[in-house]
Amino acid sequence: MSAASRAPVRPNRARRRAVLTTAGAAVATLLMSACSSGGTSGGGGDTNFVLGKDGISTAKKGERAEAPDLSGKTVNGGQLDVAAYKGKVVVLNVWGSWCAPCRAEAPNFEKVYQDLKAKGVQFVGINTRDTSTQNAVAFEKQQGITYQSLYDPTGKLMLRFKRGTLNPQAVPSTLVLDREGRIAARSLAALSEDKLRKMIAPVLAEK
Repeated sequence: MSAASRAPVRPNRARRRAVLTTAGAAVATLLMSACSSGGTSGGGGDTNFVLGKDGISTAKKGERAEAPDLSGKTVNGGQLDVAAYKGKVVVLNVWGSWCAPCRAEAPNFEKVYQDLKAKGVQFVGINTRDTSTQNAVAFEKQQGITYQSLYDPTGKLMLRFKRGTLNPQAVPSTLVLDREGRIAARSLAALSEDKLRKMIAPVLAEK
């Protein structure tokens, strides 16, 4: 084969390399946006949230959105229905084993859960974008997490929330439900132990 006949191959290879490079950049961008450190908007909607200086949004009693049906398979293969915890204050934490901020905040959640569970506070995780439960289970074991997490690899559970209450792109994020199952507080960023306690305390104090 002559050099002339080989010449057209080079641009094709260059184009393939360019496509692969572009695709790789797109995947990297998606992963970075997926493991977001938070934000201040859940995507519009009239949810009556007021954003505090600490980054935590709250809604007054009587002006809160109802949490949707949150039931299904857990990462450990069991079944869980959040509605069964009505009458308790419920802390919902969206996380993924691939998310560095989730790893940073996980010990805070377990510690606060152990401190408050006897006072009527129930923690529930929502694991998202883990393609299998294996990594999620390993994460829980490594972090010492003892409360259950719903397995939501494609984000279907998160899409059930009323527009404006939860941003599916903000992982980790946390919601506090009052005893009636309504969304009382929201954070779209990783939480320190102190911030988590401050987020729960006013809802727990409600009668």
